Amino acid sequence: MIFAIRPVRLSDYDDLRPLIDPHDPEPRARQVFARLLGDDRWAIIGAYREDVAIGYVAAQDYGPHLRHGDFHRTVRMHDLIVTESERGNGAGTQLLNAAIGWARGRARYLEWQAHETRAAPFYTKLGYTGLACPQPHYPTFEVDLRPERR
Repeated sequence: MIFAIRPVRLSDYDDLRPLIDPHDPEPRARQVFARLLGDDRWAIIGAYREDVAIGYVAAQDYGPHLRHGDFHRTVRMHDLIVTESERGNGAGTQLLNAAIGWARGRARYLEWQAHETRAAPFYTKLGYTGLACPQPHYPTFEVDLRPERR
């Protein structure tokens, strides 16, 4: 299934609010959302069906590494969430590919953690391997973004 994939706009907030954190009080949640949309270190990309946001991915460029500069620069994917009714239709894969595309050229690595039973199987199905991390139920996934050497 094809979804429109594009940067999130402030006007998408009401559609995405239930996916972000419905327990974070207003107006603080809206203010944080607006601030991060305006920060070029962040990519917040949405999946849309008929102009209604049905999911998003949020990634943050952590900037150059202190000792290794851009050689170990990392983008962290904080969220990849799709509404329950749209899961399994390809929006999550398209959002992950959008995050990888945004990170490529900016950083060497894209990394994220995923709950071992709720989210990790999705990434494993796409061919990614989770590694143990200090949070035992959240394996770490990583994509090396360096261009292929020929």
